[in-house]
Amino acid sequence: MKKASILIAAVILGGFSIAGVGLVAVTYAMTDTRIAENQRDAMLSKLKAIVPPERVKNDPLADRIQVSDEDRLGAPVTDVYRVRDGDAPVAVVLQPVVPDGYAGPIKLLVSVLADGTLGGVRVIEHHETPGLGDRIDERKDDWIVEQFNGKSLHDPEPEEWKVKRDGGEFDQFTGATITPRSIVKAVKNTLLFVQHEGDALYGPTPQAAPKAIEPAGEATPAQAHTLQTGNGEAG
Repeated sequence: MKKASILIAAVILGGFSIAGVGLVAVTYAMTDTRIAENQRDAMLSKLKAIVPPERVKNDPLADRIQVSDEDRLGAPVTDVYRVRDGDAPVAVVLQPVVPDGYAGPIKLLVSVLADGTLGGVRVIEHHETPGLGDRIDERKDDWIVEQFNGKSLHDPEPEEWKVKRDGGEFDQFTGATITPRSIVKAVKNTLLFVQHEGDALYGPTPQAAPKAIEPAGEATPAQAHTLQTGNGEAG
């Protein structure tokens, strides 16, 4: 009788344990899916803010390739989202990294329209100093909108792609020159990359077979692109 009671208790306890694990697993799966959807919506919202929204006729987040040019784009692999209006290229939106931000790397979204002008620039991750370098965030300051929208490698000329303190055309922040200096350089390098690659960035869609295209600048074949589905600062 005692053994039977122990067995029944063990079965009941085991059942509760299995049910608990199942409930945790279901809750995690639902939460994980919701987080992924929220992240996708946030990225799509930022992306559409820097391209002509009326001409976005595809899903740029699905029409994605990955390229490799660490010297210009700041990371070993960089996402490139293609924006199309039917068969017509509208823009490419790259996700370069600013490796030399004051408080660490800064992740950007840079939209380059088909005519070579900037559709806009947005910061998607940074660790810059509150009240100084964090003015790169468009929610806190208009700097990143006012400095880059409509600019190109000919407006201003390449040698003027510097902050004013360095003899260029772009504003810096009072007490924080390092952050804007680094971003200006990164945006210019992104434009140079897009200028070099041209139509190759609108090559086969991610469903096509992998294909290598030559990287910008002088590089070895191993560096070829692969198509794939703080504290206070001054300077």
